[in-house]
Amino acid sequence: MAQRAAEAIVAALRAARSTSAEESPKPCPCSGSEIAVAADADGFVPLFDGKTLDGWDGDPKFWRVENGAIVGETTAENPTKQNTFLIWRGGKPGDFELKLEFRLHNHNSGVQYRSWEEPEKWGKWVIGGYQADMEASGKYMGICYGERYRGILALRGQKTVIGEDHKPKVVGKIGEADELLKKVDLKGWNEYHIVARGFTFTQAINGQLMVEVVDDDAQQRRADGLIALQLHAGPPMKVEFRNIRLKTLPAGQTSQRGVPPAGDSAAAMPETAQLQPIAATDGGARAAGKKKIIFVAGRKSHGFFSHDHYAGCRLLAKWIAQAVPGTETVVVQDGWPKDASVFDGAAAIVVFADGGGGNPILQGLDVVEKLAKQGVGLACLHYAVEVPKERAGPQMLDWIGGYFETHWSVNPHWKADFREFPKHPVANGLKPFAIDDEWYYHMRFRDEMKGVAPILTAVPPDSTRQRPDGPHSNNPTVRSRTGMAEHVAWAAERPDGGRGFGFTGGHWHYNWAEPNFRKCVLNGIAWVAKIEIPPEGIVVPSPTIDELKENADEPIPEKFDWAKIERLIRQWNP
Repeated sequence: MAQRAAEAIVAALRAARSTSAEESPKPCPCSGSEIAVAADADGFVPLFDGKTLDGWDGDPKFWRVENGAIVGETTAENPTKQNTFLIWRGGKPGDFELKLEFRLHNHNSGVQYRSWEEPEKWGKWVIGGYQADMEASGKYMGICYGERYRGILALRGQKTVIGEDHKPKVVGKIGEADELLKKVDLKGWNEYHIVARGFTFTQAINGQLMVEVVDDDAQQRRADGLIALQLHAGPPMKVEFRNIRLKTLPAGQTSQRGVPPAGDSAAAMPETAQLQPIAATDGGARAAGKKKIIFVAGRKSHGFFSHDHYAGCRLLAKWIAQAVPGTETVVVQDGWPKDASVFDGAAAIVVFADGGGGNPILQGLDVVEKLAKQGVGLACLHYAVEVPKERAGPQMLDWIGGYFETHWSVNPHWKADFREFPKHPVANGLKPFAIDDEWYYHMRFRDEMKGVAPILTAVPPDSTRQRPDGPHSNNPTVRSRTGMAEHVAWAAERPDGGRGFGFTGGHWHYNWAEPNFRKCVLNGIAWVAKIEIPPEGIVVPSPTIDELKENADEPIPEKFDWAKIERLIRQWNP
């Protein structure tokens, strides 16, 4: 009965839109009252009833309802001195999908989201924040603009990341701007589809993805805010909006199908392309029930496709956020963050960076110690497992159960063959696999491996123990263990309930395409954040070559053996 009642309400709203075309224009009541209506079958709630501006707040000189649409208009006799907005007063959504239809007659307009007001400074009905732009000539159609807020954040066809310098960096390409513009009817009605999840924003028009923005600017980004429609200052203009619908998303969760990839419609996306969600436990949960995981990506250091810290962190953060509902992932670029408040509310920290004396964790030992005592987990990947013994060795033993100690541990490249796995959540879903990497081994572990569970174990080739002695290359103890198994990934528990994870692979960026290699790390990250791992482990689709190229620390070489990478991806993902 409740479902039939909801359907009746939705039908009535749709009927109201169609009959409103016969009614005369109505001025904006500027009531600011909230509206409460039922969601449609896809979970979207209408923000506009098709007849009135109930729930909206704007200057009545410029806004009205006409023929079932919100109309914003300025004239030579009735201009606006600055950009003015019609603001929805029904809430300040955080993670959401917003769909609406628009028709721009001339000049410039836009849809604001996660925005805010400063009336004492800017005046009434003026806001700043993220904007899905529209412009009559097409030049700025579909771009992401920061109104009173950092300027252009992504041009049409761009994938960008906004860094701590408050500036966007182009990290990928959706398509050519001119080709994407062909999807837009510059004279007619179009549909905008805006998705905000965590700090990733996508804007699509008529089913075509136009921009993707990741806001890693921890100081200035916005976690929630107002929705509004814009009238631009300047020459007389007119814009119309209708069928405005909002779906609030649980934190860290995309819609069922999400925003379509470039060139496809949402309805065309196959179900098999969806990521498999897993359940989050209450253990270690922070404010609002979210799991917040901070990825600290080290500086570039080793050349293209090796030690690709930022690109690797971006992939891992994306996979965790998409596969595990209730998580928020934040990637810090170029080492330890200047502002430690980024760790507020964290369930876990992941460090993927160069190690030794340059390990970024050395800059935050006091911070990590404090967080560890609060039960925050820590995962260290590849070179990040190495710290100077005298500076942080005891802390690493406590936090993650083991670390790379110079003149004790070694760092050869070799093909490790993993055949058996322990009964441990981090090993869930792992199947036998063999892969070449710079697998460090002979770690310095806690005495008697107390609280430490080996996850990946293999026997290194004898040749790896025959190198000359040196801080990283060889030593008498390593030579004495010829033919013996070595642990290269492990999980550790602390007496205070905190967890740690160490993984010594990760030299080659393309190895993230191997499903078991990838799954082991994702499982480890989830485990230290106290997230329940299903029996099959965390399953995500293999990255494409284009995805592997995104966010690379180094320029892509003119000559690179992409055929080799394609062969490996096919071999690993038959």
